[in-house]
Amino acid sequence: MKKIIRFLIQFLFGGLALAAVLFFALAMYYRSNFPVNTWINGVYCTGKTVEQVNEELVNAQEASVLSVLDADGVSWEIAMSAADIRPDFTVDLKKYLKQNATFYWLENLQQSVYSELPVERYAMDEEKLRECFDELPFVAAERERAQGVFIHDSADGYYLQDDNSMRLDREKAFAYLRDCLSNGQTTIDLAQGDCYGNVPDSESDLLQRKIWEQICEFTDKCGSLTYDMGTEAVAISAEDAADFLEKQAGSSVPSLNEEGRLIINEDAVREWVERLAAQYDTWDTEREFEATRGDTVTVKYVTYGTQLDIEAEVSYLLEALRGTSDAVGAMPHIPAYTHQGYVRGVDDIGGTYIEIDMTEQKMYYYADGELVLETDVVTGNTGRRMGTPQGINFVYAKQRNRTLRGADYASFVKYWMPVKGNVGIHDASWRSKFGGQIYKSNGSHGCINTPSNKMSELYEMVEVGTPVIMFY
Repeated sequence: MKKIIRFLIQFLFGGLALAAVLFFALAMYYRSNFPVNTWINGVYCTGKTVEQVNEELVNAQEASVLSVLDADGVSWEIAMSAADIRPDFTVDLKKYLKQNATFYWLENLQQSVYSELPVERYAMDEEKLRECFDELPFVAAERERAQGVFIHDSADGYYLQDDNSMRLDREKAFAYLRDCLSNGQTTIDLAQGDCYGNVPDSESDLLQRKIWEQICEFTDKCGSLTYDMGTEAVAISAEDAADFLEKQAGSSVPSLNEEGRLIINEDAVREWVERLAAQYDTWDTEREFEATRGDTVTVKYVTYGTQLDIEAEVSYLLEALRGTSDAVGAMPHIPAYTHQGYVRGVDDIGGTYIEIDMTEQKMYYYADGELVLETDVVTGNTGRRMGTPQGINFVYAKQRNRTLRGADYASFVKYWMPVKGNVGIHDASWRSKFGGQIYKSNGSHGCINTPSNKMSELYEMVEVGTPVIMFY
């Protein structure tokens, strides 16, 4: 019996020793191999080494791209497969194995353990990565980019081409790119990596910067100048400012005088003023006019119209461009005129005017575009070649109780509004009928005879300067 008990004790201790040996053997095994029931990122890892699991995790990773942002924030892409960029889980797998294997593997017998490891770093083929990086358009452009500072003109004015500033340091950029990948970054902003810098300016570059500084100052001054043309405002653009500057011979770069200052081209300033005048001057020209009767007539400006004082405006603009802010004066600038209409603007008749239709023998008064008075009239006697002259004129005076005199007449009128020489609009108390065909045989000496009641209304409403459009 004692022998049996001794045998059982020996057998028990032997089993325990064997189990201990087996436990420690498995513990040692799981120091370099993943324990039972281990899953990482969906990959079954039991019994596999770190290298084997890393390879399977890399293969399970979906292909992606590396995004590289340039100084302007534009994103450029490199296919990871082209540069042999791949995730590297090795460090994290070793850490995981150290924390979760060895003596902890028994817990995995109870249930499977699922874990997720983020990508903390990438491995790469540096030679392939450099090739892909150098092929990016902005990197290739940097290789071809010359150094220097250059001033150019364009349809929008001058601009500065600065090839000395914000230069990409390709070696520093590639090193930053490689380091970011090693730290798990796949969107890499080169501006944050201090990958851009400036190269020193030459004497020629410094001169270009000096000229550019003056161009900016001059353009800003021009931009502050606005012409008040009435219903429109005309600003001097950057393109206009560029045209105002004298250029170096055979170049678009502005010239400097002996004091090192920009030179203003007086002829160019005059041409700008002349173009402004050509756009707004109506004096002694013709225009199309929409008659109340429904058709369009061509009428010539006679005593009415707008004409810019070119000499005065050239002098003003040159002084404003060369001088200080005091020389510019209040803005917007109202130009000087040799002739100025009741309304200023491209349409210098506007919405307030008198219309005299001598074919229809009608007169209309519009105020702010609204018809406020309409009446029959009698105009000049065409049978005696005293027809009222056509043209765009204006009311240049208003008088009460005046006697109109001519070679064979003296007529008292209560209301008199001359519009062209001795031709005017007045009441005609001696007439009992107006309109129709009276003017052809019994018309006036050229004036516009108007019923007294209508004339009194018109006289009170019309201001001196009001345009008068007269036509057949």
